[in-house]
Amino acid sequence: MTGLSKSELEQQLIGYRHDFHQYPELADNEVRTTAKITAILQDWGIKILPTHLKTGVFAEIGIQSGPVVGLRADIDALPIQENSGVAFSSKIPGVMHACGHDTHIAALLGAAYLLKQQEKQLAGKVKLIFQLSEEDKEGALQVIQDGQLQDVDAILGFHNTPHHATGEVGIRAGIVNGAIDKFKVTLRGLGTHASKPERGHDPIVALGAEISALQSIVSRNLNAFEAGVLSITHVNAGNTWNILPEEAFFEGTVRTASASSREIIKKRFLDVVNYTAKAHQVTADIDWYAGDPSVNNHTELVDIVKDETSKFASVYEQEPALGSDDFACYQITVPGVYVNIGNGENIDLHNDHFKSDDGVIFVGSQFFEKNAIRLLQDLKHHAINLAL
Repeated sequence: MTGLSKSELEQQLIGYRHDFHQYPELADNEVRTTAKITAILQDWGIKILPTHLKTGVFAEIGIQSGPVVGLRADIDALPIQENSGVAFSSKIPGVMHACGHDTHIAALLGAAYLLKQQEKQLAGKVKLIFQLSEEDKEGALQVIQDGQLQDVDAILGFHNTPHHATGEVGIRAGIVNGAIDKFKVTLRGLGTHASKPERGHDPIVALGAEISALQSIVSRNLNAFEAGVLSITHVNAGNTWNILPEEAFFEGTVRTASASSREIIKKRFLDVVNYTAKAHQVTADIDWYAGDPSVNNHTELVDIVKDETSKFASVYEQEPALGSDDFACYQITVPGVYVNIGNGENIDLHNDHFKSDDGVIFVGSQFFEKNAIRLLQDLKHHAINLAL
């Protein structure tokens, strides 16, 4: 394995990232991405681990005795038609790396290369987790069920974040991202001619009442200092101008920070929907999907990561937000730290004009590499409380 200079490695990683960007793949379908990551790691002499999953790559570097630190990068893209205008725009119609996962992949590849150069000096083992399906299909849970976290003592991850200077690293102990729940409510009434509404039970009027009533849940049930959002994002009813339909539906999402707020909102949601439907003489079928919990950073590990990261990057106190990430599922199993790395004055994530700054890549590589080395050393030689 011939050693590359920092500039040579950085240029190689940028090339990899541009290639991943041109050929994005949706959740559970990251076949080309998986094959390319595997080929790169094998070319560098890095051990690939067995898996029962169709996509995603798992590998390890280091010695067999000692602690194990996991490093995670997500690899899937979004169903968005790209309009960013970059020279290496997506060649796959309707699919785009609009969240920067291509940057995360390249950063973890960089860390893999750097760690492989130092393999004999590591105080334990580093497990590389190129995770499938973060945007959908609960990829983190698939990884856990595949047994990939069984020997991991601590885990690290990052996400690029717009509106912070490129390469700045945001770190915070405790909750940094929200839990996610999804809902769909189908209202069923009795259709009739629009000129004779008294002969039917109008699901559209009920739908309007439901939407208005639901907006009072957060403002009138949560403490003003508790974070919570209830958003209705999709509404549909009827198909012509002179018929009251039999059916209407709406769907959306709930985002919360604390478990107690999550429980309160769900209980009030069910009450509001059912009683409002009854008042309007329609029935309500509620499909509630409980998604990922809150990303909750381990306090003692955060102190270590802050100290190590400040040696090579500018560190700021990350503000909590209600966006979700299934990295939270790992933190239910093992203690972990999830940080933000600034992506410059960029348009927000999940936008067809989104551009990821290549300057994020090597900072991300250093974040993974240097913190993995530090955590292995500290876990081996110092008493660290890893209780969840």
